[in-house]
Amino acid sequence: MSDEVTVTDNRENRRYEARLGAELAGVLTYRVQDGIAVLPHTGVEPRFEGRGIGGKLAKAALDGAREQGLKVAPWCPFIAAYIKKNPEYADLVAAGF
Repeated sequence: MSDEVTVTDNRENRRYEARLGAELAGVLTYRVQDGIAVLPHTGVEPRFEGRGIGGKLAKAALDGAREQGLKVAPWCPFIAAYIKKNPEYADLVAAGF
């Protein structure tokens, strides 16, 4: 198994997927409505925790929102904490969050 994490946007299933080699290591779900990417859940498989996979998912989703001109609604506590630790994403947060 490769140690390299790859993150892709699976638009059909509305989720970002992190893989270690061929194995699905984590997902970040989203939906887009009214110009806002709602980010309700981030999850990493227990055996892959502690490898920074959640952070890679968060970065990919936030960079993707920026590229698409979307604001974000960080419903997921992990994403909210990630934005707090990485204030360069604070401008993406939709009003009220």
